[in-house]
Amino acid sequence: MSAGGGAGAGRGGGRGGVSTGGRTRYRTGSDGTSPHRTGSDATGPYGTGGGSEAPFGVRDRHSRILPARPGRARVDGPPPHAGVVGGGIAGLAAATALAERGVRVTLYEREYGLGGRVAGWPVELADGSVATMSRGFHAFFRQYYNLRELLRRTDPGLHALTPLPDYPLRHSDGMLDSFARVPRTPPLSALGFVALSPSFGWRDLLRMNPAAALPLLDVRVPGVYERLDTVGAADFLTRIRFPEAAQHLAFEVFSRSFFADPRELSAAELALMFHIYFLGSSEGLLFDVPREPFPQALWEPLAEYLHGQGATIRTATPVDSVEPVRGGGLAVTAAGGTAVHDAVVLALDTAGLKQVVAASPGIGDAAWRAGVAELRTAPPFLVSRFWLDRPVAPDRPGFLGTSGYGDLDNISVLDRWEGEAHRWALRTGGSVVELHAYAARTDGGRAAVRDRLLEQLYRVYPETRDAGVVDERHEWRDDCPLFPVGGHGSRPSVRTPDPALKVAGDLVRTDLPVALMERAATSGFLAANALLARWGVRGHPLRTVPPRGRTALLRALARLGRD
Repeated sequence: MSAGGGAGAGRGGGRGGVSTGGRTRYRTGSDGTSPHRTGSDATGPYGTGGGSEAPFGVRDRHSRILPARPGRARVDGPPPHAGVVGGGIAGLAAATALAERGVRVTLYEREYGLGGRVAGWPVELADGSVATMSRGFHAFFRQYYNLRELLRRTDPGLHALTPLPDYPLRHSDGMLDSFARVPRTPPLSALGFVALSPSFGWRDLLRMNPAAALPLLDVRVPGVYERLDTVGAADFLTRIRFPEAAQHLAFEVFSRSFFADPRELSAAELALMFHIYFLGSSEGLLFDVPREPFPQALWEPLAEYLHGQGATIRTATPVDSVEPVRGGGLAVTAAGGTAVHDAVVLALDTAGLKQVVAASPGIGDAAWRAGVAELRTAPPFLVSRFWLDRPVAPDRPGFLGTSGYGDLDNISVLDRWEGEAHRWALRTGGSVVELHAYAARTDGGRAAVRDRLLEQLYRVYPETRDAGVVDERHEWRDDCPLFPVGGHGSRPSVRTPDPALKVAGDLVRTDLPVALMERAATSGFLAANALLARWGVRGHPLRTVPPRGRTALLRALARLGRD
């Protein structure tokens, strides 16, 4: 998971403009679909339920396929016009799904580039070179089926991603946990972890409260929220007597992915994460990362693909309001004027959604608007990147999760996998290191947090203490959604009181076992499918991890806890 694991929704894009598109041209099939697709129903590798031949294809035979709703292959006659507000993962998924079915799409994005919280932008370093800065490391887990299917539109083999060999976690007391040798198929994954982990032993397992832990054995959505949403994540682990030495695993691997204090995070979200990544899926906790910065590897090719599908992309275009129009349709007012659309998808981050809804009194009803107004954002987080004049020790992992090191939550050595950083390191003899602080304590000032992060880096990787800093960048953000205790019921779902208005993003309720970037992508496809159904057009198939506990025995045990 790690920093940015929950990124996904963009903010409604101040000047009118269009995306610069990709730096590399990508050919599409004669029917306008991406090269890996065949036939009139361009459903990709999910259509038949089989696995993909791509290097990072679907492994879990228990994963669930949600078939596309039947309908026409494409829009007949004059196409409806849909506006998608927000160019993050959710908005890009919605725009792609609609455009591929012949809908005329206008995508609005406030920023100059696409990607939302997985965007990047150029910076000039002190040595005169140009680099791409971002909001931090993102792990593309193998369970991100729908996000990866979106990326396959321009990269059928997912060659823009490369696997990292491990997900190591280091505690300040010297313990080091690894997921590289842990079996990936439950329940062997849990048993193997107990056998291999120095922080979670068999005695710890015997001391746990099995009755309190039973909900983890059969996580279902929305049932997990009905049972655990009123409990905090930290309280839940205390209740089941989760070993204190191992709690850093649950917090750093799961809770911290939401950039939240585990005392404030809903235990239902924590349980869902256990299910998605550990107890319910055989994809494991290994992941892939982009070989190049996010814009070049992911979003510029997808922007070019969308242009090829007839979509209009308006970057640097913030949306002010969305209002119903007499006779039908929704008027989107943005920089440069107002345009009327037959339907709109609001794929915004928390603050952006609240702002647009507050400025649009005609959409939704009182209850829906109140739920949007109650949405909260997680505490601020910091991403610090340092270009150092000497290398990090060669045996250091490309990514390391940390616990017990104050503000420091993880370290990334970017030149181990990112081409741009690697080329800079080869040219200069240095290295590019990124540090993350989630839910950062800013009472002593933000500069103090930056200083503490650097000192903790010196503790973890002592060789960096003697390195000179060629340049540094520090990104403070506070725009990730917070999933507080008791907050699930008031969160918006994809559907709204207005059939022509949908919501997408990692903040929405989907009633599917998805989270973080995958929730953003899945909700974007769901929003598009709901609109396509209104127009009698076939939707897009989706895939999720298993919707319930892995084995019949574990499900039976979990039922004992519910009875």
